[in-house]
Amino acid sequence: MLQMQRPGCVEEGFTKRRQKASPPWVSMDLISRGVVFIKTLVFLCFIRSSQGGDHFTKLNLPPLLKASRFSTFQHEAYDYIIVGGGTAGCPLAATLSQKYKVLLLERGGSPYGNRNITYLENFHISLADESPESPSQTFISTDGVINARASVLGGATCINAGFYSRAKQSFVQEAGWDAGLVNQSYPWVEEMIVHWPKIAPWQVALRDGLLEAGVSPYNGYTYDHLYGTKIGGTIFDETGYRHTAADLLAAGNPNNLRVLLHATVNKIVFNTKNGKQCSRHRKPRAIGIQFKDENGGYHQAFLSRKRGSEIFVSAGAIGSPQLLLLSGIGPRNELKQHNISVVLRNEHVGKGMSDNPMNSIFIPTKDLPEQSLIETVGITDAGVFIEASSGFSQSPDSIRCHHGIMSAEIGQLSTIPPKQRSLDAVRKYVQNKHNLPKEVFHGGFILEKIDGPLSTGDLVLVDTDINSNPKVTFNYFQHPQDLKRCVYGIKTIEKILKTNHFSNLTANGVGYTMETLLNMSVTANINLIPKHTNDTTSLEQFCRDTLTTIWHYHGGCHVGKVVDQQYRVIGTSGLRVVDGSTLFRSPGTNPQATVLMMGRYMGVKILRERLGRAAGV
Repeated sequence: MLQMQRPGCVEEGFTKRRQKASPPWVSMDLISRGVVFIKTLVFLCFIRSSQGGDHFTKLNLPPLLKASRFSTFQHEAYDYIIVGGGTAGCPLAATLSQKYKVLLLERGGSPYGNRNITYLENFHISLADESPESPSQTFISTDGVINARASVLGGATCINAGFYSRAKQSFVQEAGWDAGLVNQSYPWVEEMIVHWPKIAPWQVALRDGLLEAGVSPYNGYTYDHLYGTKIGGTIFDETGYRHTAADLLAAGNPNNLRVLLHATVNKIVFNTKNGKQCSRHRKPRAIGIQFKDENGGYHQAFLSRKRGSEIFVSAGAIGSPQLLLLSGIGPRNELKQHNISVVLRNEHVGKGMSDNPMNSIFIPTKDLPEQSLIETVGITDAGVFIEASSGFSQSPDSIRCHHGIMSAEIGQLSTIPPKQRSLDAVRKYVQNKHNLPKEVFHGGFILEKIDGPLSTGDLVLVDTDINSNPKVTFNYFQHPQDLKRCVYGIKTIEKILKTNHFSNLTANGVGYTMETLLNMSVTANINLIPKHTNDTTSLEQFCRDTLTTIWHYHGGCHVGKVVDQQYRVIGTSGLRVVDGSTLFRSPGTNPQATVLMMGRYMGVKILRERLGRAAGV
């Protein structure tokens, strides 16, 4: 078992919950602060520290081994090899291991023992962590938007805002999925890691403001994607403890499931000889993978020769197309440019990259608001979602730490000349920020984001190092309809802010003018896009200049172009891609529920098909 990365006050694991028949009672009471809060926190830390090992034992995970341990069993062969222990890879591995031998490889480490992953109050810190053990890897798109990709067992479920909401029914139909199996796969995930939030006052204000602004009806607590206003699920439990996709590995068969951490897969191995196919008429077949361990040592792992053995790439919308390209599947000219032997020419790998653009309005408050991430959402029929977050980390070990390069706290970066805006400038600001009083961070955001942007871009290799970020372009707001929807979202937020639900929370008690809030928000939203003098007089310009991400990027391995309806890589055998890179749009208001479901869904589907063949059905 791996040593804990960051020992401390953490509760490792989860206790399986009963099926929830109804949502919890919503309390409007604020969490007590000051001395009582600190004493309570210290007490809880003591309790959790003393009980952590017991919870980890109850979770009953398979051994999480360092990749260097592979040398002790390198001659084994596997029915399935899964590259990427993230949102889709973990439920897929757990499901397939119930009947077959599975090797799961994750380039990052364990989420257990890392306080910044585990607790909601430290959410922003993990995004700013740039240490070698960081669960996130920063990348900046060519558009100038700062983004992050996960590098940890559990994937994006370890670094996201935790919101859980299913895809709408039309999405399931368009994907060609079996609706019955989908409706079985969602609850499988929900029973183990999803909870109902006890919504914070900021979220209550958004709920009431949305309804007064006409985003109706009120649909209450629901996982379903319904027009109007609702409260969704969350992977944070009532104590603020995060439950991730890694927890789902406890549902696997530990005798069949091998999990390697710090295992960086750099190439898929095909049945070729000197880079050429053994037969001109046979598809290249994936037979294994090459990977590097935490010490820099190289290894290979191979599939068994049983019929049905396959490799799954579940490395995410950045990692999956990148790995296909490095393995020789992609546009011929790009592969030749990097001296990569062409295994299969496919001009669509890395194409059709999309990200849901987000813009947010910062609202100062008279009191330090209770911290909340996404809990309430307004789903409009214009293809715009309205959500909110409030407060910042409030624990003793985080309240004076930086909270992420995407946070409002480093808004001062926008005063730096555009050509000088860089990650180095961000780091310098973060170092100086520790001397600022925490009161300057009072407030929260209301944000709008575009559902299914029509603007798309691409992903291309920078070099042949799998650890390098490829060059990614999203072309935000290139399509005029996306910009129109952003303006609609900002105007909807203005309607919400005119209600008493928010004016009562603000510093002067009577609310702020929209122009004042827009001016504050131009400073608060950080990207590397130059600002303009007409940011607050032109909502279109405000949208362009305050653009940020909410980490819902997708594409690069689209169904029908790179993979078929069963997610097999077209033109190959023994190779599939199962993750958000195959999606043409981000499902629901947030993708994690559907990507988690997708891993379970494909695992069950494959088991049924393979066991059916074995039984002669």
